[in-house]
Amino acid sequence: MNVSVNLALLAGVLLLISACDAEPPTGEGFAGLGSEAANFARVSPGRAFSFPVDHGAHPDYRIEWWYVTANLEDEQGRAWGVQWTLFRSALQPGSVSEGWSNQNLWMGHAGLTGPYGHRHAETFARGGIGQAGVDSSPFKAWIDDWHFSSQKPANAELGELELHAKGRAFSYRLRLVSSLPPVLQGEQGFSQKSGQGQASYYYSQPFFQAQGAIQLEGKTYRVKGPAWLDREWSSQPLAPGQQGWDWFSLHLSTGEKLMLFQLRHADGAHYRAGTWISATGQTRVLGNQDIVMTPLQQSHVAGRQLPTRWSLRIASEGFEITSTALQENSWMDTRFPYWEGPIRFSGSHQGVGYLEMTGY
Repeated sequence: MNVSVNLALLAGVLLLISACDAEPPTGEGFAGLGSEAANFARVSPGRAFSFPVDHGAHPDYRIEWWYVTANLEDEQGRAWGVQWTLFRSALQPGSVSEGWSNQNLWMGHAGLTGPYGHRHAETFARGGIGQAGVDSSPFKAWIDDWHFSSQKPANAELGELELHAKGRAFSYRLRLVSSLPPVLQGEQGFSQKSGQGQASYYYSQPFFQAQGAIQLEGKTYRVKGPAWLDREWSSQPLAPGQQGWDWFSLHLSTGEKLMLFQLRHADGAHYRAGTWISATGQTRVLGNQDIVMTPLQQSHVAGRQLPTRWSLRIASEGFEITSTALQENSWMDTRFPYWEGPIRFSGSHQGVGYLEMTGY
């Protein structure tokens, strides 16, 4: 047993808990993300993105994540889904300190969904002691022995990476490859989240193709399929009063991609946005007037009601589909619990994707 690592993990957990109330105060949205972020950098339009530097961390901002989802199929044609997420949360902004004075807390989430149900794992770390972090070139994002990394100097595309995580009785190891550059979401990477101006910097790599192996309860399954990386950083991405969000990433059978989200308000005046992405990476920004998102079916999950079947419509693209969850009980029972799982859809377009729902 590595005593120093376990002490670091305990310290990280205690610091994370001390930095966040068990339930965010009323009006601060899911996980407190609507609270004011004094002294941290603000997100504003017109920022020029630079790769590979922006694949790394941004310590002047309060929160940040590296988020990978993959829709996979095994050799018997059965559907699986994989999630890998690394979150960075800063106690204060500025240049990164070494050792225990480091101001970053790290949290990792792993999910596996398939024909045998849904599994998840969570881990915590403190920055500055080598237990977790992100390097931009060669790219490496890690927490303990979970990693999302490349052996080659990073480029804009993050062209070839390995993804690994494990939890109780499950693990996965995938190779991700893409030849297209990342996609800037919103207005050239400025992704507005409310009418009051809250926003994040947001880009995606939706063109990964993944292949590798899943291990579940001692059995190995060879899998392959499309994968999607989301990168966001901000200091206050939600407006006070926004309760949570419903977010879709969709791989269309035509090779096109679609990202949609709505941030929910108690009065029903939800904020919606998205990006239609061509098969070669060209984008069209979608606004609230373009998007219709309608829950069709509620499921009882973890003591609450959640919409696991949806109708999505974008009239300007001739897009009207119904999405269905692969597993209704894809609940991530983590520090801040949420629903995340693979979906299928059919209608005017067919394909697979992922749905995330928070704040229910």
